[in-house]
Amino acid sequence: MSAGRQSRVVVWGVLLTAALTLGGCSSTIADLPVVGTPADAPARPKEAGAYLPVHDLPPDRDAEVIPPKERTKIEAELIAARNRQAVNSQASTANSQTAPNAQNSAAK
Repeated sequence: MSAGRQSRVVVWGVLLTAALTLGGCSSTIADLPVVGTPADAPARPKEAGAYLPVHDLPPDRDAEVIPPKERTKIEAELIAARNRQAVNSQASTANSQTAPNAQNSAAK
């Protein structure tokens, strides 16, 4: 290994070590009055907040969100839209398959 390459490796190692060291101290550096937060920023709480209540579920609803008549109407509209899309995709697939055949026969 040449001396220039060895010194480059050492420099990169020192830079990596310095970056990791400063990264570990970033929370304490941010708390410094000169370097850290701006003057108009709210103060940090002294204690960390409590854990979020992820297992506390809201109570079950008593009433239906959508009345049954509207629900069946919406379902029928969605089924009709799905059927229209299926027909349109089949037609476009059929057109795309016939178009290359027409071009091939014209080229002959």
